[in-house]
Amino acid sequence: MELLRIANGELAFGEDKILNKADLSVQTGERICLVGRNGAGKSTLMKVLMGLQNLDDGQILKSSTMQLAMLEQDPPESSDMSVFDFVAQGVKENAELISRYHGLIHLIGEDPSEKNLNKLANVQDELEQAGAWQDEQRIEQVMSTLSLNADAKICDLSGGWLRKVALAKALVTNPDILLLDEPTNHLDIASVLWLEKFLKDFAGTIIFISHDRAFIRGLSTRILDLDRGKLTSYPGDYDLYIEQKQHDLQVEEQQNALFDKRLAEEEVWIRQGIKARRTRNEGRVRSLEKLRLERKARREVRNQSTMNITQGERSGKLVFEAENVTVAFDDNVIINNLNLLISRNDRLALIGANGTGKSTLIKLIMEKLAATSGKMRSGVNLEIAYFDQHREALDLNKTVQDIVGEGKQEVMVNGRSRHVLGYLQDFLFSPKRARTPVRALSGGEKNRLLLARLFLRPSNLLILDEPTNDLDIETLELLEEVVANYAGTVILVSHDRDFVNNCVNTCLYFDGTGSINQIVGGYDDVDSYLVLKDEQRQAQLSSANKKNTEQSSKQSTEQNTKQNSAESKKATSVDTPSTKKKLSFKESRELAELPGIIDNLENDIAQLQEQVNQADFFSQDAEHTKNILNQLAINESKLDLAYTRWQALDE
Repeated sequence: MELLRIANGELAFGEDKILNKADLSVQTGERICLVGRNGAGKSTLMKVLMGLQNLDDGQILKSSTMQLAMLEQDPPESSDMSVFDFVAQGVKENAELISRYHGLIHLIGEDPSEKNLNKLANVQDELEQAGAWQDEQRIEQVMSTLSLNADAKICDLSGGWLRKVALAKALVTNPDILLLDEPTNHLDIASVLWLEKFLKDFAGTIIFISHDRAFIRGLSTRILDLDRGKLTSYPGDYDLYIEQKQHDLQVEEQQNALFDKRLAEEEVWIRQGIKARRTRNEGRVRSLEKLRLERKARREVRNQSTMNITQGERSGKLVFEAENVTVAFDDNVIINNLNLLISRNDRLALIGANGTGKSTLIKLIMEKLAATSGKMRSGVNLEIAYFDQHREALDLNKTVQDIVGEGKQEVMVNGRSRHVLGYLQDFLFSPKRARTPVRALSGGEKNRLLLARLFLRPSNLLILDEPTNDLDIETLELLEEVVANYAGTVILVSHDRDFVNNCVNTCLYFDGTGSINQIVGGYDDVDSYLVLKDEQRQAQLSSANKKNTEQSSKQSTEQNTKQNSAESKKATSVDTPSTKKKLSFKESRELAELPGIIDNLENDIAQLQEQVNQADFFSQDAEHTKNILNQLAINESKLDLAYTRWQALDE
């Protein structure tokens, strides 16, 4: 069933058209990935679909009853608003009323006065009259599904939780079509995997923008390519799209070459001598004019960017060494007893949930943070180039040219002087765009600007903190190639699984308890490690349950044997001295209570293990995850002691 259609859509800002006679049909149940270079107009097309931007020409056809909801590219702004109030904004008309109802429920929990109860009754009447109960129940259901804390403040949430809150706001409208603009930005890998599974189970249609290739492969059922105003649909998966797109570009290049050859021949003909001009065919002249206009309107394929990192002098063999290093803030241990050696030309990825200590380790390496205990040693002759995911180095009021050139017209690139505008063209900034203030740039352009500025600095240690956010796929693949071929040491934080796999040979996995595990290989090897650890935990749990069953069976058998033996002795009136030590009253009572204690411990361990196995567990607050893991270890230790004691008393 067709839900939405764009026919001959036209839209332009300035000279180039964002949409040029674009056609689109969206069917029920599709998961469409919209791809294209930065600045191609993907986010603008999303706004057209949402009705936030009108077309210059053409039609957009959709049912008046159809619901669309959009998850925007940037997370919610920091504010003191509660999560519940923010999510409630998704229902629009009844948002304020539902927020008042929720606030009164909490107030009555603290002050159940008659005044407050009367207020609640009045609000309930208003909800009834507005038909808003269904909206309120849907908000509660969505928040429960996403495990959101209704009373938490937006300003206190991490990037991953902010994305979940924004997603909840979109879902409460119960949309037929869900629009997602870069949904994986600011999410750690565990949250990305959770989101991928959640969206696969979503009953409606999804149109999303993403540059995460693994995410696209896992979720999309169709690729929609936006290139120079033209929308092209590619059925199938992402890898097939890449092959077909490359083929289409080659065909376009061949057709353009034939066109240009014909145009050149006609231009030669029109410029022949007086005799030729007198006898020339007027129809041929008109045809030439048409060819000229067609050539003028052609939009060439934009050149690929070319990135080169300015290489510094060679560093010493030792880059960084940590011996029994611990970092704690108050009672919160972020890094616990770390032993790590980073040598020249190592290529490391820091993997783990948000808040588990990745940025803390980077600060230790850059000597911006002192350890609570332990020894650290940095290498000699280190020249560090650091990419900051928060873009704090960018002055929004300066132009692109000023940020890179620092007021100069020339920059030094690997010992060679280049004009700053020429250098910026390597990063796809035209001279006109290079004179634009930074605040006018898109997220992808800001990241390219940071890379352009960073790569001018001579370095032998490259530290990249989430460099792939907002980059289009072509730029991302080029960055991947540059990093893979970098001659120095690389340390990167990235939640792009393909990027990690292709750029590093070792991963440091932060498990959220302060422990850091070194794993040879890329993200796939970390995934295998986590699967193995989970299997080991499950095996331990299964073994404990089996042991408990066997012990219970043994106890039952022994009790029956004792009972039968006693009855036999009584029947034959034979008194035989017992060789078994008689238990005291206290020991007997302890033996009787131990099976119940063991059963309770096993239930507690199973519940804690279920929490740990959740996909978003390690994306939660570090203190919360640490407490659960500590409690799990304590309970497992108690269980072992209980089994040992029970066996000793029973024997």
